Amino acid sequence: MAELVRQIETLLTPSIQDLGFVVVQVKLMDSGKSKLLQIMAERPDGTMNVDDCAEISNQVSAILDVEDIIPGNYRLEISSPGIDRPLVKRADYEAYLGHVAKLELALPVAGRKRYTGVLHTLEADTLTLQVDGKPIAIALADIQAAKLVLTDALIAQVTGQPMPGTKKKTKKG
Repeated sequence: MAELVRQIETLLTPSIQDLGFVVVQVKLMDSGKSKLLQIMAERPDGTMNVDDCAEISNQVSAILDVEDIIPGNYRLEISSPGIDRPLVKRADYEAYLGHVAKLELALPVAGRKRYTGVLHTLEADTLTLQVDGKPIAIALADIQAAKLVLTDALIAQVTGQPMPGTKKKTKKG
């Protein structure tokens, strides 16, 4: 299944980029009864609206109809990654250092496979996550899934609005 997802992403990414969007994540989920192809995308500035989703859907549907790469029937879902977005690529981790994330690991680190903590540093291919004030070093390759946790600080960064209880600084002149 991972190989098919890679093929789908490779096939669709150039067309989605030509429309002016960045592919965040491609997932193919198979429940046995039905398949769902989920594509998360956004504009380079992080925005996405319903018309954008429809535009991508029309383009992707046409390509998938011609290429017929997915066996059987499937549903197509186009969405934005949202504020509490998945962290997929190295650049995602870099962009959200200082924010809280939930991680699920392929293999246990310090006896655990699931962590929630602050994305502290990223050096080479190792992420340092602050968990209860203690650093945990995790290889990016060992992260199976990661997602930002919705916090006031994250909302403030994404929306450009000050966090509740804080005031914008203004120059006196």
